[in-house]
Amino acid sequence: MARLEKPSWLRVKVKLTPEYLETQEQVRRLGLSTVCEEAACPNISECWSKKHVTVMILGEICTRACRFCNVKTGTPTKVNTKEPEEVAELVHKFQARHVVITSVDRDDLPDGGAQQFADVIRAVRSVSPNTTIEVLTPDFLGKVGALERVVEAEPDVYNHNVETVPRLYAQVRPQARYFNSLFLLKRVKFLNPKIFTKSGLMLGLGEDRKEISQVMNDLREAEVDFLTIGQYLQPSPHHHPVLRYVPEDEYLRLEKRAYQKGFLMVSASAFTRSSYHAEYLFNQLKAKKLASSS
Repeated sequence: MARLEKPSWLRVKVKLTPEYLETQEQVRRLGLSTVCEEAACPNISECWSKKHVTVMILGEICTRACRFCNVKTGTPTKVNTKEPEEVAELVHKFQARHVVITSVDRDDLPDGGAQQFADVIRAVRSVSPNTTIEVLTPDFLGKVGALERVVEAEPDVYNHNVETVPRLYAQVRPQARYFNSLFLLKRVKFLNPKIFTKSGLMLGLGEDRKEISQVMNDLREAEVDFLTIGQYLQPSPHHHPVLRYVPEDEYLRLEKRAYQKGFLMVSASAFTRSSYHAEYLFNQLKAKKLASSS
């Protein structure tokens, strides 16, 4: 199959602003990883110039090999016990009002890395109590007690992406299970209804409109508050191909449909990613929740 040419409006050049370079220097100094770099996010210039960083904990090597993801796969390194304090230092240094914490899959660990998430949340709160915290976690292979450890640390937002429609899981996420992801999201709400839940979907992998609509229904059944929808971009020729570049007017229709289905917040555009404009959208989400409960 011939590779689709990326439209010109999707080509983004990295702009090395002074703020970008300062963000990069601080990340390097602390030895932290970011999903911004590891996943080759197209929004890195914009976000880093505003000192908005999505920190990726538990190393740079993933135990899974999803066909959409640019993160390296292999044997992970030893867990860095100083990482919670290092993340907290970065947050304090940037005076961040909102921070997003994610990780590689660590299926090699007894709890899948859940305790490290909890430790990072608590470390950030200890030095920056007014910073709101959003986590984007893996499914922890459904390991007993793992999800509960993260929820007990009380992040403000719990994000776990379904990524694509269930029919495509064998091609795109062969080591994950769609209904396990739905169960995780619903269980977060059961354990702590005050935590906002969030999930994301990529387009351009071969899904159709009915399948997208069904995923929306499934996520609302799981009581998910916030939905992100963005364009899949092929990281390399070895990854799953892009089968379609979705026009902007289609994102607008999907956003409208998602709101009609009951999501409190929807972000849908070609450049939308899980943590894109996370602080701004979180504040809107809080305002909508407050308005709906008054």
